[in-house]
Amino acid sequence: MTLKETIIYRIHELFDSRGLNASSLATLSGIDASTIYSILGGTKSKSPEVSTIKKICDGLEITLGEFFSTPEFDSLEQEIK
Repeated sequence: MTLKETIIYRIHELFDSRGLNASSLATLSGIDASTIYSILGGTKSKSPEVSTIKKICDGLEITLGEFFSTPEFDSLEQEIK
């Protein structure tokens, strides 16, 4: 998986485990729903900025460390552009 795919996977994993959807996550995080949908759609947006991920974490009441502390992030290969 790429970094972007891993972020999308993690966001889905977090809101699915809490019984949320993209709209409710947007409300909790104080982010436009269109931004959440754009991130999750994966095709239009680039990887979200850390500040956006931080807002998502705040809405879910987790730390950035908890967001990124998963086997999926640990196994990412460096992306060469």
